[in-house]
Amino acid sequence: MRRLRLEDLPAGADASRFEGHEHGAEVSFFFSRHAAGRGPSLHRHPYEETFIMEAGTARFTVGEETVEVAGGEIVVVPAGVPHRFTSIGPEPLRQISIHPVARMEAEWLDE
Repeated sequence: MRRLRLEDLPAGADASRFEGHEHGAEVSFFFSRHAAGRGPSLHRHPYEETFIMEAGTARFTVGEETVEVAGGEIVVVPAGVPHRFTSIGPEPLRQISIHPVARMEAEWLDE
């Protein structure tokens, strides 16, 4: 068994990062906290990504579709599909994004 505290994970201004390969796991994730107007730029992964929305509201662009998603909802982005999201509500966005791999990969498309 491995036991970690969220605050012990590597973190940036908006998210804590769990890379499975560093902990003997075959799954990775971000625990994100985004203020209004914040979120990642357009990118894609060679695997699906699942977002569990805990609180707040975000505008997701997935391929050609744009939708608003709120706490209590789940979004699944298929492998290879460009996507991004932006926190849009007054309440900070809190979510977990699950990457079903031991090492996360992303191709950044806006850079």
